[in-house]
Amino acid sequence: MATTEKSDPSRDSTAARPTGRVASGGSGAAIGMVAAAVPASDREKASALRRMKGSALSLLVLFAIIFTVSFGLQGQYPWLEYVRAASEGGMVGALADWFAVTALFRYPMGLKIPHTAIIPNRKDAIGASLGEFVETNFLSETVVRQKLAGMGLVQTVGSWLATPAGAERVATEGSALIRGMMAVLNDDDVRDVIESMVRKHLIDPPWGPPIGRIAEQIFNDGHHHQLVDLLVDRSTEWVERNHEVISRLVSDRSPTWVPTFVDSLMGDKIYTELHKFARAVQRDPQHQVRLQLDDYLKDLAKELQHDPIMIARAESIKAQVLDDPRVRELAGRTWTTVKSALLTAVDDPDSELRIKFTAAVRDFGKRLVQDHELAAKANAWIGDAASYLVRTYRHEIASIISDTVGRWDAKETSEKIELQVGRDLQYIRINGTVVGGLAGLAIFAVAHLVFPG
Repeated sequence: MATTEKSDPSRDSTAARPTGRVASGGSGAAIGMVAAAVPASDREKASALRRMKGSALSLLVLFAIIFTVSFGLQGQYPWLEYVRAASEGGMVGALADWFAVTALFRYPMGLKIPHTAIIPNRKDAIGASLGEFVETNFLSETVVRQKLAGMGLVQTVGSWLATPAGAERVATEGSALIRGMMAVLNDDDVRDVIESMVRKHLIDPPWGPPIGRIAEQIFNDGHHHQLVDLLVDRSTEWVERNHEVISRLVSDRSPTWVPTFVDSLMGDKIYTELHKFARAVQRDPQHQVRLQLDDYLKDLAKELQHDPIMIARAESIKAQVLDDPRVRELAGRTWTTVKSALLTAVDDPDSELRIKFTAAVRDFGKRLVQDHELAAKANAWIGDAASYLVRTYRHEIASIISDTVGRWDAKETSEKIELQVGRDLQYIRINGTVVGGLAGLAIFAVAHLVFPG
């Protein structure tokens, strides 16, 4: 009976392999694989299976020869009756176990005996049962939680991340991921997303009320006083350094008939009064100008929140500052800058970003190892996540087994399973031969003891 070794249909990414042939006679004595692109592990298993089948068959032939010789000479040598009984039992055991093993994978000698070729005929039921077994006994929340708890997964990962090699590996893989993302992302699409986000969160909402609320809080808390002090100080310094400028401004704006010395006196007077005024505002925190400025700013903050006219003015300014072309240009520049900076940083092993990222990974790994509370929380999170996945998708995960087995050809499934476990099953034939021989000898000896004649 000949069978054909086919490619695994579940391995979608692997090219179809040339088929091989597994040949077996009525005794299932030989298995041959003549495919060119068969994995080395499969070739080794096939070779081991051939050897074991040959050993089992050789033992059966040996017992048959012993039986023939002892049967023919037992009349001359009565003690050979015991040898004949042992060899006879060994042949019976060998044939029975050959039938049992062969019936798992094919019809013995091609005869369609009921309840034979079990694996090819019940392939789908076996796959479904295997999937149900895995789902019930392995994909349970209790089993998964116990396994994760015993692994110390977070501590193991933390120890690896804390090493220079581990942190560098994460940084390298992260760099590759970023480069891949940059290559896949379409620049125009990203710009459109950034532009839509800017419009949604920055352009479309009115500016007046939120700015007014922030400003009101700032003014009520007095945080603007430092800015007012800075402006007053700079104004006072400017006045002190620009006596001539102030005098010239007075002279340039006075009538032509006014004498020059009068312009000079007026300029000095105006400068002196202006300087006194500036110094007074600078020195007195409760100066009238400061108080009036506070009132003005607080009123402006309220108007930005509640006055429709002021809100409309704020919207008009926003529209002028951020019109459509400027928004698109802002989105484009933002993405170009971010993309260029990221690519430059990930390509340079000595870049500040990569160095800091590697250091952060190592620090995080050390924290996972040293901070037992953090490690316990992380382990709990992982356990909860794994439990959720198992609880929600356990059936879908287990169905991979039944679906994959269901897609396999019946003959191919039988060959694959035989290739994996067939060598061990041949030991059953060998053991059956030996046990059958011993049983035959024991039965014959007991019979002679009970019935001596």
